Amino acid sequence: MTRLARRLGTKDAVAIGLGSMIGAGVFAAFAPAARAVLPAGTGWALLGALTLAALVAYANATSSAQLAAQYPVAGGTYVYGRERLGEWWGYLAGWGFVVGKTASCAAMALTFAAYAAPPGWERPVAAVAVVALAAVNYRGVTRTARLTRWIVALVLLVLATWTAVVWSGAAAPSLGIGAVTPTDGGWAVAYGVLQAAGLLFFAFAGYARIATMGEEVRDPRRTIPRAVLLALGGAVVVYTVVALTLLGSLGLDGIAGTTAPLAAAVDGSPWAGVVVRVGAAAASLGALLALVAGIGRTSLAMAREGDLPRWLSAVHPRFGVPHRAEVALAVVVVALVLAVDLRGAIGFSSVGVLLYYAVANASAWTQTPEHRLYPRVLQGFGLVACLVLVVTLPVGAVLTGVGVFAVGVLVRWVRQRRSRTGSTS
Repeated sequence: MTRLARRLGTKDAVAIGLGSMIGAGVFAAFAPAARAVLPAGTGWALLGALTLAALVAYANATSSAQLAAQYPVAGGTYVYGRERLGEWWGYLAGWGFVVGKTASCAAMALTFAAYAAPPGWERPVAAVAVVALAAVNYRGVTRTARLTRWIVALVLLVLATWTAVVWSGAAAPSLGIGAVTPTDGGWAVAYGVLQAAGLLFFAFAGYARIATMGEEVRDPRRTIPRAVLLALGGAVVVYTVVALTLLGSLGLDGIAGTTAPLAAAVDGSPWAGVVVRVGAAAASLGALLALVAGIGRTSLAMAREGDLPRWLSAVHPRFGVPHRAEVALAVVVVALVLAVDLRGAIGFSSVGVLLYYAVANASAWTQTPEHRLYPRVLQGFGLVACLVLVVTLPVGAVLTGVGVFAVGVLVRWVRQRRSRTGSTS
C-alpha cells in the first residue's frame, strides 16, 4: 500500500495548522525580534515587523493553498516544485524542509523538556516525548488531529489567562509602543525590521503542514484553501494580541532584554508563571506533533521519487500512515536530543523555510488560469519578500543554510551518479 487515506476535514486541518503555528515560537520568537528592531527605538517597529511577516505568510499561504488544490498529494512544495519548475527545485525544497525541520523536532522536544522535566532529566524526557508523539502519529492521522485539537485548546486557554493577568495588573499602564528613543536611523532601522520579520515569519510557517498532508484531506480543492487561511488568520490574531500585551507590560527594551518575555511579563505572580510554563510545554508538544506528521509526509513523497530511500515510501495497511518514514524520523530525533543541544543551533531552519516558500511562490506563479484561485501579484510579492527576508537574516544562519543546501546537492548528485553507473554496467 502506497497511498494515504483521506480522513481529515476542515476542522482537523485547521487544528493541525494552528498547532504548528501557535507552538513554542509564541513564547520565544518575540525576544530576538525585539532585539533586531531596537535601533528603531519604538514598539511600532516590532508591530511593523509582525505585520510584514503576516503579509508574507498570507502571500505564501495563498500559493500553498492554490498548489495543494491542484496537487492534493503528500509532500507539499517538494511535489509542487517538481511538477511546476523541475526535479531539482522540488528536491531542494524537500531537502531543506526535511533536514531543517528534523532539527526543529529535536529543538521542540528539548524546549518541552526544559519546561516540564526535573533538572538533569531534560534529555530523557525529551526522548520520551518524541517516542510518544511518534506513536500517536503511527496510529493514524485522525488521532494526530484529535490530540492537536486538545493541545491547541490548552495553549489558547493559557494565552488568554496570561493576557488577562497582565492587563488586569499595574504593570501594564499603556501599550508602550513609543517606550524608548530611537538610537539609530535609516538603513539600520529598515534592516532591523526586515530581520525581525524574518524571525517572526518562522513562527507563522506552520500552515505548510496542511499542504504537506494534502493526500489525507477530504475534498482538497475546497478544504485546503479554507483551512490554510483560517489557521493563518487565527495565528495572526493571537500573535498580535501577544505582541501588544508584551509591549504594554515590558516595552520594547524589556522584551529584548529577556529570553522568556511571557514569563517576565507575569514575574510578580508565581501561579501565572506556572501557567506560562505549562503553556510553553504544551505548545512545544503541539509543534512537535505537527512537525513529525509533516516531515513524514514529505519524506514519503521524496522516497516515492527516489530522492530518499524507497523503502520509506511504505504506507501502513491498517493505519494509513507513512510508518517507516515516521519511525526513521523518531530514531534520528531521539539520537539528536540525546547527543546534542540544537535549541541555539537551528538558525538554518529559517533560511530553509523561506527558500521553501520561495519555491512554492515560483511554482504557483506558473499555474494556468483554470487552477488560479488568487491574484498572481500575491505570488510575485511572496517570492520577492521571501528572498529579501533570507538575505537579512543573521549572517551565521544564512551561511549555515547555504551549507545545508550544498550538502543536499552533493547527496543527490552522488545518488544520481551511482544510479547511472548501475544502469550502464
